Amino acid sequence: MKKWWTILFVTLLALGLVACTSNKPEQKNEEITQNASNVFSTKNVTRLDSKNLIDAAVSVSKTIWPATQDDNKPGTVLLVPADNWQYALAATDLIHHPNNGPVLFYEDGDIPEETMKELKRLSPVGNDDGTEVMVIGDADQKIIDLLKDYSIEQITGDDSAEFAKNVDLTYAEVAGDIPQSVIIVSSEEEAKLYSLLAANWIAHMPEPVLYVTKDSIPDATVDALKLRNNRANIYILGPDTAVTSDIENKLQEFGSVTRIQGKDPVETSIAFAKFKDEKTKFGWGLTEPGYGLEFISTENAEFAIAGAPFAHLGKHAPLIWLDKGELSAETHEFLAQLQPTFKDDPTVGPYNHAFILGSSDAISMKTQGMIDQMLEITSASGGGHGGH
Repeated sequence: MKKWWTILFVTLLALGLVACTSNKPEQKNEEITQNASNVFSTKNVTRLDSKNLIDAAVSVSKTIWPATQDDNKPGTVLLVPADNWQYALAATDLIHHPNNGPVLFYEDGDIPEETMKELKRLSPVGNDDGTEVMVIGDADQKIIDLLKDYSIEQITGDDSAEFAKNVDLTYAEVAGDIPQSVIIVSSEEEAKLYSLLAANWIAHMPEPVLYVTKDSIPDATVDALKLRNNRANIYILGPDTAVTSDIENKLQEFGSVTRIQGKDPVETSIAFAKFKDEKTKFGWGLTEPGYGLEFISTENAEFAIAGAPFAHLGKHAPLIWLDKGELSAETHEFLAQLQPTFKDDPTVGPYNHAFILGSSDAISMKTQGMIDQMLEITSASGGGHGGH
């Protein structure tokens, strides 16, 4: 076990409550910042330096699907609306099955040039039905026309609750079975940071998101829950401010209800990363080292949709929010718990790795450096790498 004072020192150092000594600390820090300005990835952190949502999705797509041969090309690309996170979130349930493909965005009744270039580069091979592009929402005819060279399927709905139900039915149809577990989130704008936490889980696992509002459970959500014959495993993401206790009580009519929460979005993201229902196998259960993590600033919330495929292939990473791009004390504590140690040989691991999605304006290199250091494998005796 790492000595308690090592964890305390690393945490205090990252929080800026202690400082390393130097003859000219201010000058040294300035030089480090300047020298790091063109370095985006560090030893334990891969940064995708994206300033907007369109580019973020393209960067994730290029990272996960090299498209150098059929085996690493996607099956189907999900084309989702940039101005409707509710539809985009629900659609991420189709990233893994049946599509094995990235999320790309359309906006303002058009497909951005960067998206079209990436679609061409990917050259999707199609899912089992031959669909190469799955269009999400009521896309304008211009968008459909731009996709004339691809086999497309479109999923729509009158509102976010009905759309989520339609995604649930689409998944059940291709999978041949309906998932017994569901995630309940709010479709309200003020609850977005809680709701978007579902994206990474459903990007790989079968459970869908279903929507509620402040005051009610929409009929479409009721219909979807009834398909589970009142034996659904229902997981609410967020505290009472996101999904009220009254809604929670009403949901009990349709099965067992478990709330996963923290006092704010950051703490809820950590609570979800740690959560595991051993009976249903729902949840990440990250309580020891050897995993991947994804970090996104709360000020770029929609990036969670673009980054969801990081939970599908590679390191299968849950999302951890950075409050306005900054590490919280709770996140430091969480990373300290996950920090890997070795007794004799650091080459055998386990190792942690993180993805940062966003520019240095959104998440600074200083913050990245803190994350990188707290992911680093270190000696169980508290001596760092020592003589290794």
